[in-house]
Amino acid sequence: MRILLHRVDGQTEPWVKDFARHLPEAEIVLWRAGEPHPPCDYAVVWAPPEAMLSDLAEVKAIFLTGAGVDAILKFDSALPQNVPIVRLGDAGMGVQMAEYVTHSVLRYFRRFDEYETQTRAGQWTPLPPHNREDFAVGVLGLGMLGTRVLQSLKEFGFPLRAWSRSEKSMEGVQCFHGADGLDTFLRGTRVAVCLLPLTKETSNIFNRTNMCKLPEGSYLINVARGAHVAEPDLMALVKSGHIAAATLDVFRNEPLPVQHPFWQEPRITITPHIAALTLRRESVQQIAGKIRQLERGEPVADIVNRHQGY
Repeated sequence: MRILLHRVDGQTEPWVKDFARHLPEAEIVLWRAGEPHPPCDYAVVWAPPEAMLSDLAEVKAIFLTGAGVDAILKFDSALPQNVPIVRLGDAGMGVQMAEYVTHSVLRYFRRFDEYETQTRAGQWTPLPPHNREDFAVGVLGLGMLGTRVLQSLKEFGFPLRAWSRSEKSMEGVQCFHGADGLDTFLRGTRVAVCLLPLTKETSNIFNRTNMCKLPEGSYLINVARGAHVAEPDLMALVKSGHIAAATLDVFRNEPLPVQHPFWQEPRITITPHIAALTLRRESVQQIAGKIRQLERGEPVADIVNRHQGY
């Protein structure tokens, strides 16, 4: 068995070692532009270069080293149509995302962001606490990561809401779905958390129109993709106070350019796309297990639905 491996960062050696540990029967073949390689059974990639697409057409399945799929689905019809694409399941990302979002929600609920500003100014001014019953947290995207985030938030007693493309349910969470449900979801959400896959339908979902539906003084946390947010609209609404503050881990251009106005806005918290990092060992172990399932003729989870875009 041969596995074709491509890493954007070029850091292939640790992956080769982990595959040797979890799938010793496999030979790892490194993909390099313009270099020939023997026929391979599977491919492990994240954001493959366009020059690699012809090689992907020759494998039984393409495994992604992340939960998102927009980096490969951007090739659309140029991708081999008969080769399944398999994204990562949890692989350690769920707990990281829950940590990040829970920290961000509690930071705003306890007004720690405002106390940080006071600290820099040398001020000692206790602030009135937010009312928990009025601090509804709404998660857009009720997939693996969104579900894990909501589970973590349950113990803090916030009213919890969720919005998804299709109808779903979760105990203790008020669920909305579809275009008709989005308006109602936004109008009752104080903290909006974006965990949506990036598709044509969800691009710019946080534009001025939708963000204005959030209550005055709301918060935005985006840990999905930068293209979900219309950045100039968010900047204007933060300056007006309609959006009290935002925590952003993802951006349209990464790294975020030094001249970007977000850097100069203290109410926007920036992190460098670290909300849920790919954990290599857990990822290799999961991919190895799914390859063994396929070799036995068994179905595997997390196959990408190209029509839906996730």
